[in-house]
Parts: sequence; structure tokens; C-alpha cells
Amino acid sequence: MNAENHNPNSAPIVECVPNFSEGIDRDKVVKIVRAMKVEGVHLLDWSMDSDHNRSVVTIAGSPEAVVEAAIRGAGKAAELIDLTGQTGVHPRIGAADVIPFVPVSGISLVQCVMLARQAGMGIWRRHGVPVYFYEAAASRPDRVNLEDVRRGQFEGLSRDVRRESTRRPDVGGPELHATAGASAVGVRKFLIAYNIYLERDGETPDVGLARSIAKEVRMSSGGQFGVKAMGVVVNSRAQVSMNITDFQRTPVSKVHAAVKEIAEQHGARIGEGELIGLLPEEAYETNAEWVRQIPQFDPEEKVLERRLQHPLLWP
Repeated sequence: MNAENHNPNSAPIVECVPNFSEGIDRDKVVKIVRAMKVEGVHLLDWSMDSDHNRSVVTIAGSPEAVVEAAIRGAGKAAELIDLTGQTGVHPRIGAADVIPFVPVSGISLVQCVMLARQAGMGIWRRHGVPVYFYEAAASRPDRVNLEDVRRGQFEGLSRDVRRESTRRPDVGGPELHATAGASAVGVRKFLIAYNIYLERDGETPDVGLARSIAKEVRMSSGGQFGVKAMGVVVNSRAQVSMNITDFQRTPVSKVHAAVKEIAEQHGARIGEGELIGLLPEEAYETNAEWVRQIPQFDPEEKVLERRLQHPLLWP
């Protein structure tokens, strides 16, 4: 699975996981996904979250085709999503909010940076949406972390770019698109988006407990390496929503165990888990407790390498 040790004779495969700021209107999301249909690109997964008002799409295929699909998806999102009337609990700066490229095989992180730059230029030139580059694609140290790029969200960033030159986009601008904001285009290793619901006998755990647990497990507060976490309310239930950015150093089982232990210390327990998007074969721990607690988990559908063998039909 290590892209650095790839077979030079194999065709390169890159994954892209664009996140769009629409999780309520299914018709809009279907149109965005449909716009990304490009020869040489496989649709691996797509999901909508009405509470976060967000959808996540996973595609993979040949580098040039995936770049083209990402540009088209960003353009359709800009056409359909108006952030001035959009709300949700998830931070966002754009209609096509984040567009990360991930090396799968036959391609390196450095090569993916070039793809990200191509995608960013295409999004601006074709659709007039400015772009920030983050993580491995960042051209400035203060833009490596996505949280720093998204500080203030669409509303705050729209104001800041008029007053602070340091907050202006890397490509395009200087002002954001009036309704579609900006897109953050990046390059990263595999990220596992993993959520855990909380339960307590006789009452519903409040979001305060989820926030406390999130603070204890996230790296920025001295918790687990490579873990980002926040406490949110989803379907009237408290949830610890997490991104695991280095599953090799911090496996999902370690994160699951930490959340379970902290919840029990507070008189609560963990309920079912939730995996948004896919995970690589290397991160899949057969029969692990966290796997068993995800309802209807099917590795043929949720493990990237297996899904590549039988991708979804385009809508």
C-alpha cells in the first residue's frame, strides 16, 4: 500500500475525496456526483450527512482523469450551492469545500502535489472559484493545517481577505466567490473519518460530554497522535466525530479504546460507530471491536482496494 515503493510498471492510481457543503438536497448532490463522471475514473463511495449539511465523494483512477473529475465537481458545486444561505455544524469555506488528493499506487505524494496545483488552476480558470493549497500541497507554512485555512469559515474569511493580504487565496481572488466561497485543495496520506455515538442509561448524553471526550483524544490537546476530533449533535444524539490522519501510528482500535475508556469514566458508554468514506486494507482490523460496532460493515464495500475491484455505478 506504500506508494513510495510502487511497481514502476503498474498504472498509477490516485484517490480524491472531495467534500461538498450540501447534505440535505439529494438532487443537488446527485448532479454534482454525476458531473464527476470522466473516463478512467471510478466512483467508490458517496454519502450525505444532513446534520453536518455535507456530502463526501470518493473517486479513484488515473491521475489526469481524476484531476478533470475534481474540477468538474467543483464547478457543478459552485453552480448549485449558495453558501450565503447554507448552514451546518461542519466548518466550511466553499461549496466544494476541500478537495484532497491521496496517492494509492504507482504515484508519490510529491507527484500528487503537481496534480493538486493543476486542479487548483483549473477550478479558478474555469469556474472563478479561488483556491487555497493545504497539507503536502501547501506553499506556505501557515496553510499546512486545514483548520488554519478555514479559520472564520466562509463568512469570516470573506471579510478577512478584504483586510488582510496574508489570508488571500493562493490562486485567484483576492476576494472569494460571492456564493461558492473558495476551495481548499490538498495532498495527504489516507485519512480515516470515524465517528462514535455516546449512550447512557436512562438519559441522552449531552454534547458537552462528546466535546470533553473529543478534547481528550485529539492531538492538539495532547491526546492521540494524528487525531482530530470534535463533539457534535447528530440526529439528537451526542457524537465524537474524528479524523485519523496517521492510522499507522494510531490505529482505529487505539482511538476506539481511548474514547470507550473516557466515556466510561464519565458514566457513559459508546454506542455504534460510523465510517465515512473508505479505509485502506492496511487499516482494516478484522474482527476488531470497532469493526463489529459499525452496523452492516462490509469490507468489500468499505475497504478501498476491494471497492476498486467493483466500483459503484455512476448515478
